Amino acid sequence: METQRTAFVLGGGGLLGAVEVGMLRALLDAGIRPDLVVGTSVGALNGALVAADPTPAVVDRLVELWRSASEGREIYGDSVLRQAARAMRTRTHLHSASPLRQRIAEELGDRTFADLAVPFQCCAASIERATEHWFTSGSVVDAVVASAAVPGLLPPAEVDGEHYLDGGIVNSIPLGRAVELGAERIYVLQVGRAEKPLAVPTRPWEVARVSFEIARRHRYVRELAAVPAGVEVHVMPTGSAGDGDDSILAYRSFSAVGRRIEQAHLASAAYLAGLS
Repeated sequence: METQRTAFVLGGGGLLGAVEVGMLRALLDAGIRPDLVVGTSVGALNGALVAADPTPAVVDRLVELWRSASEGREIYGDSVLRQAARAMRTRTHLHSASPLRQRIAEELGDRTFADLAVPFQCCAASIERATEHWFTSGSVVDAVVASAAVPGLLPPAEVDGEHYLDGGIVNSIPLGRAVELGAERIYVLQVGRAEKPLAVPTRPWEVARVSFEIARRHRYVRELAAVPAGVEVHVMPTGSAGDGDDSILAYRSFSAVGRRIEQAHLASAAYLAGLS
């Protein structure tokens, strides 16, 4: 396999994924281009656009995508009554995946993985096989929708007869995948959750959240500790100490999107400047 020297690894994190746009601006402005992009969930969305156009111009497209999503509530804009009706009808999810699919298709059209400017892979959780699945061919839109199918919020995504849920269930920050593919220099774009201490849950709904966070983080921590000698890893900073992102309705709060992008850009640019 041909060595992919520089990899961008984009982790999951819902609306916190806006920070990855700021990190990408800093990286691309610094002249750092990926030879490989791997992503999970919202990181698959951001990563697919970068793989299609690994130049500073893509950042403006990403900023516009996030801005339009925050102003129009495109993805999670349903009323509470509509959510309740859908939940009662489907018994599995609150929101339709159609707005997400349409928005991604507006950006990527009918591109396949082979059409992208640099190699791209994204991760989803296979329901039937109960395992991690890496999309490496076929429709990019189908793959990204599957990778971002948040349990309970969006329906399982069907691709070629198999059903998938959010890749964050099995591989939230896919550092190990980049190592497996031969990357020698890896830039990790993550939303900051892995650095934030967890508190002991005190309410029933907090138990599930904390449990999921433990599952989400432990693999990344293990893979980071096991990076082979000679592989250079840079974990890009978010520029934020956290702003109440763990609330039960945080996935619907778009108000901080612009601030997150700018904070991450400034912090990441300063980090990269310190490397030179």
